[in-house]
Amino acid sequence: MYYSPYMLTCICTAITTVVTIAEILKNNGLATEKKVLTSTVGMKDENKGRMVQKAKIEIVLEKSDKFDKLMAPANTTESEAVADDKK
Repeated sequence: MYYSPYMLTCICTAITTVVTIAEILKNNGLATEKKVLTSTVGMKDENKGRMVQKAKIEIVLEKSDKFDKLMAPANTTESEAVADDKK
């Protein structure tokens, strides 16, 4: 059901959000950081019609050893809630 590794990729102003998400996952013990790649990509500026360079980041995360243990109570609770709703 859960696959590893995960890659979070974004450009420009979304970089802050992706870094925050990666840090939350790491700090909660759900993921470990495998690789961080940075680059620039050429994009066409809609207003001026010319190519501009935008920052891009790719963060590769892998499910931590504790992931299944930490997620098991949440999955069990959801399964029990669904079973109770069907009764």
